[in-house]
Amino acid sequence: MTNFSFSPVTLEGQLVRLEPLSLLHSEGLAEAGSDPAIWRYMLYGNLSLPGAMEAWVRDILHRQAAGTDLPFTVIHKASGKVAGATRYLEIRSKDRGLEIGGTWYGTAFQRTGVNTETKYLLLRHAFETRGCIRVQFKADARNERSLRGIERIGAQREGVLRNHMLLSDGRRRDSVYFSIIDSEWPQVKTHLQGLMAAYQGSAGTTGGAGGE
Repeated sequence: MTNFSFSPVTLEGQLVRLEPLSLLHSEGLAEAGSDPAIWRYMLYGNLSLPGAMEAWVRDILHRQAAGTDLPFTVIHKASGKVAGATRYLEIRSKDRGLEIGGTWYGTAFQRTGVNTETKYLLLRHAFETRGCIRVQFKADARNERSLRGIERIGAQREGVLRNHMLLSDGRRRDSVYFSIIDSEWPQVKTHLQGLMAAYQGSAGTTGGAGGE
């Protein structure tokens, strides 16, 4: 059986490079996340506030140390700029499953090919290198952009968890869950490769939001 353990790794594509998250990325992440609108549906509150991004990075690294998460900083290779962040979370070694989430991008990198290639790299590593049998995604039921983005990569909608979470402002959140299982990965992989070929031919003008 493929080793299901997870440790920091760099994943390289044509458009993006996923680097293990570190405190050294805090400044670039703060610049990418400076628009308060990015955080409307996210669970972390407004990370555009002074000092909030570094505190967030420290929290996510604490989760990594606990073994539940493996976070990445998304680097846009052509510009060398930080595009955003994503991670594996809820890593369940016994069940060979995990979630891809906590995904956000700066406004300049939204609706581009960044998200498509990021998801491709994460899914390929999860299924082909680490032997996952299930990868799940979730998004706020009100976040139509993220819902469309997750469906667009080929994930199957499973259902809604009502009153799933209380947000930092006290609102109740319903979460929509999606998944891809190992038997579906070859078809999803071909689909994503087609999407990436399309955006490479159109200067990277397609893509979507990532969910959380």
